[in-house]
Amino acid sequence: MLTGKQKRHLRSLAHHLTPIFQVGKGGTNDNLIRHIEEAIEVRELIKISVLTNCDDDPREIGAELAEKSGSELAQVIGKTIVLYKESKDHKQIVLPRK
Repeated sequence: MLTGKQKRHLRSLAHHLTPIFQVGKGGTNDNLIRHIEEAIEVRELIKISVLTNCDDDPREIGAELAEKSGSELAQVIGKTIVLYKESKDHKQIVLPRK
C-alpha cells in the first residue's frame, strides 16, 4: 500500500505523462490487462484514459485494473487513471520513505 506522501509524489511525476491506454465502451479485458502489465514493468508509472463512451465508473475501472495487473492505484481524476508498480528490472522511481 502507498502512503499519502508517496501518492502525492507519484501524482506529481504523472502530471506530465500522456495516457498510453484507453478504455472504451467494451470496458476492460484480458488483452488490455496483459498490455498494462508489460508497459508498467518498463515504465513503472502509466496513465490510462477512460473514453466518454464508456459507461463504467472510472474509479471502479481503476481499482479493477490495479487489482488484475498487480499494481497500485495512485490516482483517479476525472476520466484519467494513474497506476504504479515498482519494476524488477527497470527501476527508475524512488518513492519517499513511509
